[in-house]
Amino acid sequence: MKIALFATCIVDAMYPSTARATVSILERLGHDVVFPAGQACCGQMHLNSGYFPEAVPVVRNHVEAFEAEDYDVAVAPSGSCVASVKHQHAMLARSVGDSDLESRAAAVGARTYELSALLTDVLGVTDAAAQLGSWYPHRITYHPSCHGMRLLRLGDRQANLLRTVEGLELEPLPEADQCCGFGGTFSLKNSDVSSAMLADKNANITATGAQLCSGGDASCLMHIGGGLSREGSSITTLHFAEILASTHDHPAPPPGAGRDGARSTARLTGKAGQ
Repeated sequence: MKIALFATCIVDAMYPSTARATVSILERLGHDVVFPAGQACCGQMHLNSGYFPEAVPVVRNHVEAFEAEDYDVAVAPSGSCVASVKHQHAMLARSVGDSDLESRAAAVGARTYELSALLTDVLGVTDAAAQLGSWYPHRITYHPSCHGMRLLRLGDRQANLLRTVEGLELEPLPEADQCCGFGGTFSLKNSDVSSAMLADKNANITATGAQLCSGGDASCLMHIGGGLSREGSSITTLHFAEILASTHDHPAPPPGAGRDGARSTARLTGKAGQ
């Protein structure tokens, strides 16, 4: 298949190693990956904050960027951004009376998948070790993000893939279905409530005895990882795509090595700050 990568803002800006891992997984399965050059923000932040008129040109840009590329399906390593593309874009166009944009947005959304949904439902990946060569010999826990659970109904797809990684021990997370408190602009507008929710989430993560918390949304992992770091915890976070892409020959950063590929590599090689 020809698969278009929807990188998302936060992955592109803060966690490029997650985008590289996504490409690596898909190419390992024999697929071609293309990158629609016109893509930018999907508009989720504007939409969730109620700025509908301001979101229209952002949504239109996303639709035009993915219409301009020849591909079979699009994929993003983000439940929240895919939820916006699939559930909010056509709704926004309809709310402003743009029927042309509505139908085009619906068509782009129908071909857009969250990574675990694409792997399991379309590409038939059920055993990460056997089909991807995935190896990550560490004890981890897993946080299922809200948009993936509630809007995309991903269920256990991400966790089930992690369970089949060679050497990985997956510890169940107490109250896993509870929000981590990020919620995009919610964490800024309601910082005290957000911080209290994060404290509960991180207490549950710590109680598992895991060395690392994985998940499917970089924004949630950034929020969780930031809280753990401020607490002085040695527990770090890592997107599940990087764990699936990890092999004996090219291992992902181990727990404690940092929250993104660049910093992890710097710490492992002793080149931090260079």
